[in-house]
Amino acid sequence: MKVEILDQARDDLVEGYYFYEKQAPRLGAYFLDSLFSDIDSLMLYGGVHRVVFGFHRVLSKRFPFAIYYLMAGNVVRVYAVLDCRRNPTWTRKKLAKA
Repeated sequence: MKVEILDQARDDLVEGYYFYEKQAPRLGAYFLDSLFSDIDSLMLYGGVHRVVFGFHRVLSKRFPFAIYYLMAGNVVRVYAVLDCRRNPTWTRKKLAKA
């Protein structure tokens, strides 16, 4: 299976990187390593996760973030990587734009 990270999801990852890098040196890099590991797991487990707001959602193992994706044949398309601490209404609106 192939995984594609769409531009808006890349922007979410960059935003998360800068947030955590401000908290502590190298924490942003650890954030990216962790999230990319979770995204890579979709090559094996894509499509088995619960559907939330019309997207499959996988929760990150180390950070309070969720990865929202859709399946298209043998391709997993990651549409958003969002902070779970945000208001669910904000999350729903963000995903409606994806």
